[in-house]
Amino acid sequence: MKEKSAAVISGSGLSRRVFLQRASLATAAFTILPRHVLSGAGQTPPSAKLNIAAVGVGGMGHNNLKRCAEGNNIVALCDVDHKLAGKAFKEFPAARTYKDFRVMFDQQQDIDAVIIATPDHTHAPIALAAMERGKHVYVQKPLAHSVKEVRLMTEAARKYKVVTQMGNQGHSGEGCRLTREWILDGAIGNVHEVHCWTNRPVWPQGIEVGRPAEKPAVPEHLDWDLWIGPAAMRPYHPTYHPRSWRAWWDFGTGSLGDLGCHIMDAPFWVLDLKYPSSVEGNISTYWGDFWKKTTPKNEQYPRSTIVRYKFPARGALPPVRLTWWDGGLMPPRPEELAPGQPMGDDDGGVLFIGDKGQLICGCYGKNPRLLPDDAMRAYKKPAKTLARIPEGENGHEQDWLRACKGGAPACSNFDYAGPLSEMVLMGNLAVRFPERKILWAGEQMAVTNDPEANAFLTPNYREGWKLG
Repeated sequence: MKEKSAAVISGSGLSRRVFLQRASLATAAFTILPRHVLSGAGQTPPSAKLNIAAVGVGGMGHNNLKRCAEGNNIVALCDVDHKLAGKAFKEFPAARTYKDFRVMFDQQQDIDAVIIATPDHTHAPIALAAMERGKHVYVQKPLAHSVKEVRLMTEAARKYKVVTQMGNQGHSGEGCRLTREWILDGAIGNVHEVHCWTNRPVWPQGIEVGRPAEKPAVPEHLDWDLWIGPAAMRPYHPTYHPRSWRAWWDFGTGSLGDLGCHIMDAPFWVLDLKYPSSVEGNISTYWGDFWKKTTPKNEQYPRSTIVRYKFPARGALPPVRLTWWDGGLMPPRPEELAPGQPMGDDDGGVLFIGDKGQLICGCYGKNPRLLPDDAMRAYKKPAKTLARIPEGENGHEQDWLRACKGGAPACSNFDYAGPLSEMVLMGNLAVRFPERKILWAGEQMAVTNDPEANAFLTPNYREGWKLG
């Protein structure tokens, strides 16, 4: 019954020690483990079908679902807004439908794997509930709303031995692999500086905006209490749901959360970055013809931000400074970039600066090239040594499904995606406390110099909700 409510050295000049270190890291990222080592709970034979459920199917979750449907069973669909989810409900009529994921997990015991594509503030409670029940999870980026939630999810995936994947599809793409292979090959020498940027936000956002005063009635098709989830209750308003929740601190993770795990994925992986040692945030708002620094009200994210990360040396690899730009702010245009050539693409890009040259790519690590063009034409590309993910645009989801059926670990499993998401969310912590250098002890998950900032690592859940 359906619920009605609810690598090769090619003249690079790298030392052998540096090269071997980098190459070993590259190989380790794609080691194929025997199936008995994976020991995934409810592990499914490669030829068998998975019983898949999805929570949040009105937007990107619907796309994820369609990419997983062929050769598997879609058995349950859950969304707090049954009108928004109507298209998915019609497309998979055999699936039981729910509004409350807790009811779904209690009533339906045949679920093997779960896709989670809800607003950011509800990722962790849903994913933890699924993993505790031994279900594999595919969670949209960023993994969660807070650093602590991400760490708990990463640890839970190990504890319950489930297969995981974060929805940063560029990590399955060719661009990230080419970028890693070229930089491992020494194409631009040792990288010491990186700039990442995006056109986000593309929704209304700005710290000067307060909560709407109007209190319209909650639509009949929406369970507002479930949509609010672990956040503090507030009256319903369409400014939050369904489109603009990313702008609000209580629900979304702003521009960083939207594109950071896509754009910063390439440098994070290529340079083996992991935890930053410090993070600083600056916020700005566009007023006419100039940018003005402003003080946050902590309701919405700023219209524009600059976040500066510092990463320590990693073995023989040098320290790295990484700067994030959004909301129309951009790094200086490289002189080596020819007139008329775009910086990145419509969604953003990355500029790697090494001691022997520069490399630029678009969002998701797409279309990497060396600067200037003469350097790209003269470059003898190394052999492709990293494993490729097949299936084109469906590759990221299919990579997860293969892992669920006993294959190699998914490429953006939580052991990788967790630290990446933590780095992204540390940027938001710096934005909440601008003009203050936050010193970060990543292994201990602690801000060491700012008790006020450290307190924000742990979310406050409203009564009736908990982590797990």
